[in-house]
Amino acid sequence: MKEDFLHYIWQHQYFDKSGLRTTAGEPLQVLRPGFYHADAGPDFKEALLRVGQVEWSGSVELHLRASDWYRHQHQLDGKYDQVVLHVVWEADQPVHRTDGSLVPVLELKEKIDLQLRQTYAQLQLAGSAVPCAAFWPAVPDITKTQMLERALVERLEAKGEQVLELYRATGNDWEQTAYMVLLRGFGFKINQEAFAQLAGALPLAVVRKQQSLVQTEALLFGVAGFLEEVGEDVYGKELGKEYAFLCHKHKLTGQELKPHQWNFLRLRPANFPTLRLAQLAALLHRPQALFSVLLHTASVQAYEDIFRVPVSVYWQKHYLFGKESKASRKRMGKSSARNLIINVVVPLLAAYAAFSGERQYLEKALYLLEELKEESNKITRQYEQLGWKAKTAADNQAALGLFKNYCRPVNCLRCAIGNKILKAKNLTV
Repeated sequence: MKEDFLHYIWQHQYFDKSGLRTTAGEPLQVLRPGFYHADAGPDFKEALLRVGQVEWSGSVELHLRASDWYRHQHQLDGKYDQVVLHVVWEADQPVHRTDGSLVPVLELKEKIDLQLRQTYAQLQLAGSAVPCAAFWPAVPDITKTQMLERALVERLEAKGEQVLELYRATGNDWEQTAYMVLLRGFGFKINQEAFAQLAGALPLAVVRKQQSLVQTEALLFGVAGFLEEVGEDVYGKELGKEYAFLCHKHKLTGQELKPHQWNFLRLRPANFPTLRLAQLAALLHRPQALFSVLLHTASVQAYEDIFRVPVSVYWQKHYLFGKESKASRKRMGKSSARNLIINVVVPLLAAYAAFSGERQYLEKALYLLEELKEESNKITRQYEQLGWKAKTAADNQAALGLFKNYCRPVNCLRCAIGNKILKAKNLTV
């Protein structure tokens, strides 16, 4: 039994209210259960109760045991003097306010339906990754669809809030924010942290001042720490000389990352961070304002064209300094470009929707996800095994949101699917 189960029971009034009495024997009628309050203080505000012949307006506090009132030191906290009812699973002792007055107590142990308690326990103790897996086939499809849609929007809003935190950290600079989100995305999973550090060490404003692609590459490879050991490679030496000048000019000395911070192990050459830096340089060298481009580009194909820009002539024949490879344009692959749409463009759109209050940006983010196909992963496969299959990137993101925020923490009480299971009288495994 967890306290959040009591919150759920009280909020929805899922208990037997016939002949309701306090532990002191006074008749009790719940006229309004109150509104859940997550901040410091009692759990439910603005409740309205009738105890005996008197109506009381105030707060309701919930605990598994009445003695938790003292364990949490509420008898010393004036915020709890407004409590007009203490709702508990087990009333193991009387409780008092700071002035010594007795708080009415309602014990729910014998008032909650046995089937509801058993279903809750089964969800909490389920050994599967999806706690409701045994009940899933019996839940109406409309309930699952609505919950997945909710999980998707919540995931986008959470990603948007992360971007807004970056925005505030940059001093409210959307260009620098877009640059930082873009670089983190360019690291994908393996080199995400190194690219994030690069974004912090080399501001976009400095990159934008460069007139040539050579200068842009010199800055990126120099601050990334790759120009320390280029051997006899002619182009590497050229970048090194250019970087030495730019480093002094823009006061970048000491900002360089170390080569060991970059991961090459088990990566195909097409995913080497050196090639990603070359692709990034080609993208950033374009004259358009970065944030505007990422915000206003119209279609999936247009976004792919932005991310799949050909690299410079040198990198068309190399993956590493001094090691020649078969010549090709070495553009980013389609799947990687689509990954950037999902993990760079969509969060930026969600963030700007929240910032501006203009919902069309969130709708555009949803549209892009609906247009993208995405391979299943180990999390979405959990739901596929239950008969639900993701068809688009939106479906995948919805499943990830459902799993992360509801299934993994066994947060069934806040989930529409879990609620359906708990409320149904005839829903069986």
